[in-house]
Amino acid sequence: MIIKQKEIKAIIFDMDGLMLDTERISQASWTRTMAEWGYELPHEVYLQTIGTTEAGTIDIYKRVFGDDYPIKEIRTQQRVYYHDHLTNKGIPVKTGLIALLDWLDETPLKRIVASSTERGWVREKLRITHLDHRFEQVVGGNEIPMGKPAPDIFLEAARRINVPTEQCIVLEDSEAGVLAGHAAGMLPLMVPDMKQPSPEVTKLAYQIFVSLDEVREFLIRHQSSR
Repeated sequence: MIIKQKEIKAIIFDMDGLMLDTERISQASWTRTMAEWGYELPHEVYLQTIGTTEAGTIDIYKRVFGDDYPIKEIRTQQRVYYHDHLTNKGIPVKTGLIALLDWLDETPLKRIVASSTERGWVREKLRITHLDHRFEQVVGGNEIPMGKPAPDIFLEAARRINVPTEQCIVLEDSEAGVLAGHAAGMLPLMVPDMKQPSPEVTKLAYQIFVSLDEVREFLIRHQSSR
């Protein structure tokens, strides 16, 4: 399927799970920390947090584990394990990302990162993976009123690059991200990571791909058809 009657001018990238293979590292750090505090983290509960802001993640865990859940202490230790892993062992980059960015370098399409992660840590992850020079701008989850699935972060990204929402493609791995992109009036393209989309989200995604290599091939076809 080719985008018809749409002049796309910008690509908005999610980060975790879409560009960087960090969700499994995050899950492992949460699981380890919770076990030390006597809690078991079910896989399906962790999946609910994918694509959400830190505040959204905390709300989910407090709803599941109760008001007595020591979220502040657990979150502090989880950050230590997570950041230690990323800093000392590196961050795997998703297959096809570099080829996609290289192709975008040859096009007039704008690009920006819009991640539920707080801005400072988005910048740090991009630095660790040597991707910081590939994106001029970043929007972090701590810079907007409401996190995904609300459209705030994508609307802010479009505002910063001065591109109408209907001329933006959103690249996402999470259901929350696709819902946010659709609510923003953009074209959501999905590359699922740890969780396959529900039937509802499948209908809202403009197209679903297996990898970023497929996304690049799709965009090449779209650009050549214009």
